[in-house]
Parts: sequence; structure tokens; C-alpha cells
Amino acid sequence: MRGKKDKFMKKIIVADDEELIRRLVSDFLTAEGYEPLQADDGDVALKLFEENPDTALLILDIMMPNMDGWEVCRRIREFSDVPIIMLTAKGEDMDKILGLEYGADDYITKPFNILEVKARIKAILRRTRAAKKNVEENVIVNGDVRIDKDNRRVQICGREINLTGKEFELLEFLVANPGRVYGRAKLLQLIWGKDYPGDERTVDVHVRRLREKIEPNPSEPRYVQTKWGVGYYYQGTSI
Repeated sequence: MRGKKDKFMKKIIVADDEELIRRLVSDFLTAEGYEPLQADDGDVALKLFEENPDTALLILDIMMPNMDGWEVCRRIREFSDVPIIMLTAKGEDMDKILGLEYGADDYITKPFNILEVKARIKAILRRTRAAKKNVEENVIVNGDVRIDKDNRRVQICGREINLTGKEFELLEFLVANPGRVYGRAKLLQLIWGKDYPGDERTVDVHVRRLREKIEPNPSEPRYVQTKWGVGYYYQGTSI
């Protein structure tokens, strides 16, 4: 049972040149169910994160040897948006401003109450989960196809595909329901609306145009398939 729980523990890097601070924060994190990774200088902190890209959060002291917390934060921000809390004995507003400009998400001044650290960690991770959920809800990824619903963008194998409004809506609907076959009348009603005056051939025309844009070989479609006599469906991975 313990092994299953450990598998899902969130890693948090604690970087501080004061061993007492590292141990205090790390012991607390362990008790709270996190997996702390300790670093006694900036170089070690950066290497730890590069070796553990699934890290959920970093707590960085500003004044560290070899590389200070600001520089660690700046370098990490070049390739990651992982949450970062700056930890320092300085309380000047300029230090806080600099930390935020370098990309830090929060700032805690020493001496600190460990309950404050707990509250800030939970708040940041909660915001991160909410942001990630929002992105996941607005992006469909199925096989080679990636659809960004908010920005109405389609990528196939990383290549941007320009679609008309109805082509986008048709592909989005089929990709969101992989393997399900929809007749032309049903697609006409769902995509164009029940009061649309056109006939079912409108669906055929849009499927043909869609295939010309997304299929490597439109005459032998890989993504939008036809079930003869029934309708169309997206050949992908079930969501």
C-alpha cells in the first residue's frame, strides 16, 4: 500500500544553503506526503530539476553559492513554467519585485512560519491544477490530431492546418467522438443546425474538402473514414 502511495507523491525541490532550513522544510514536506529533493546551492538545484522534470514545485533561497536563486529561476523559466517560491532572509520590496520579474510565483521571507509555507504551497499547486484542467478541457488530442478549441487551431503531426469554420467544427466533433459513426442527416443537424436549408450533400462536400487538407492521401483516408451506407467517423484512439 505504501508503494502505491509513493508512486504518486509530488516532488518538491528545496534549495537553500542552510542545512537547518532544508531539513525543516523537507521534514515537513515528507510529513505532508510530498517527496522533497534537497539542494545546497543553485547549480545543484538546476541539475536536480533537469533530472526530475516532473517536479511539481521549487522552493529557492535567493542567496546561495555558485548560482543564486534569481539566476536559477531565470534559467528554469527559459524552458519550464513549473511553480517557483522564492525563499530569503531579505524583506525589501525590491527583492520581491526582482523575484517576480524573474518569473517567481510567490515569495516567503525568513524567518517564516511553517504553516505559511504549507498554505502557499497548497495555494500554488491548486492554481496550477486548475490552470492545467482548463487547458485539458479546451484541447483535444487524439492520435496525430491536436485541436485547440479556444483558438480554433488544428495540428496534425505538429503541422498547422487551416480550416474553415464548418470544417473545424466537423473535425472537432468527429475527433471528440472517435469510432462513432454519424449519418449525414445527423451531422447536418449537429453542425449546421436543424433549420439549415441545405441538403445532406453539404456534409459530403465538407468531408471531401477536409480530407484534402488533413489526409496524406485523400483517396485513402487515415483519419476521417466512411462507413458505406451509414456515415462518417474518426478513426482514432477512444477517449
